[in-house]
Amino acid sequence: MSVKVHYFASLRERVGCAEESLDLQPGATVRDAWDRGRAGFPIPQNTLCALNEEYTSLDANLSDGDRVAFFPPVTGG
Repeated sequence: MSVKVHYFASLRERVGCAEESLDLQPGATVRDAWDRGRAGFPIPQNTLCALNEEYTSLDANLSDGDRVAFFPPVTGG
């Protein structure tokens, strides 16, 4: 199955791209998308994940054509 993965803000800079398409096995999760993508490093603590524009957990199952997004934790002052 194919999914599109988007990286935002500092994660985009660290990964080196804003988005990519991944081919994953059926039954893959959001965490699998991170692990299979360009990241090549453990997912930072408190990273926010979205699946088809709704916040979700790393354990959420993916389907063909899904859109996954990763956002760094937001801090304010």
